[in-house]
Amino acid sequence: MLEDDGEHPVSSIEHPASSIEIIVVDNASTDGSVEMVQAEFPGVRLITNAENRGFPAANNQGIALARGRYVLLLNPDTEVVGDALATMVAFADEHLDVGVVGPQLLDPDGFVQSSRRRFPTLATAFFESTWLQPHAPRRLLDRYYVRDQPDDAVLDVDWVKGAALMARCAATERVGPMDERFFMYSEELEWCRRFRDAGWRVVYLPTAQVVHHEGKSSEQVLPARHIHFQTSKVRYFRQYHGRVTAGALRLFLLGNYVWQLGLEGAKWLVGHRRPLRAGRVAAYWQVLRSGLREREGRRDG
Repeated sequence: MLEDDGEHPVSSIEHPASSIEIIVVDNASTDGSVEMVQAEFPGVRLITNAENRGFPAANNQGIALARGRYVLLLNPDTEVVGDALATMVAFADEHLDVGVVGPQLLDPDGFVQSSRRRFPTLATAFFESTWLQPHAPRRLLDRYYVRDQPDDAVLDVDWVKGAALMARCAATERVGPMDERFFMYSEELEWCRRFRDAGWRVVYLPTAQVVHHEGKSSEQVLPARHIHFQTSKVRYFRQYHGRVTAGALRLFLLGNYVWQLGLEGAKWLVGHRRPLRAGRVAAYWQVLRSGLREREGRRDG
């Protein structure tokens, strides 16, 4: 199932078998993607949204219509390599306790992307994707990113990235669909946690590979990207670690943006690459104005 949020989808499923059902959910794209799919892929089931409903909501629309044993969530900026789909299905068929399978993600140049994770701790949240990340204890992030295990090993993990994620439909009926209060980011983390809590395994399967043109399906203005990422992080911690922990994290993150805004403003004042600094100041100010307040909405579709 493909979710298109505004860029022409480059996802490729080579020579799909008759047993594969392809559902494309278009999240209010404006670049002609709908017309392209209608003209070039008439056999694809197409859902068109009048507004961008977010990554979880769009995927839930497709999941609700899927009729197979498994559902594959696939970003529009991906390319399936060889028989990766058959490899994932065969593995899940042989291991009936597996609820989620994540393939190995590759850069366009063939290098392995980081796509497997352990559940984040509060310390992880303070460092990940903040100005402190380069200064984080190496062991802390190595554990989070599962760098202590070889890339070519089949592993049980806590969660896998949603760019390419296959879920057992019988398991999704038990854990429910994705949480639509996450507009984007952390939604697959929270979903995999529910699979794990319900007793299902989440497996990283490197014998199946998908090329991920990372960032092409989420290219948006800088402040929106920061706001979605950090508010989703706060929501996850409130849900699984409580309001006090989430509140402390939110205040820390806002303080992080205050520091960055001050630093960029100082560089602007001394005349260092002023257009760049002005853009960053505006972006960080918009993040601060948002307060990193969590998005309200339905848990699921």
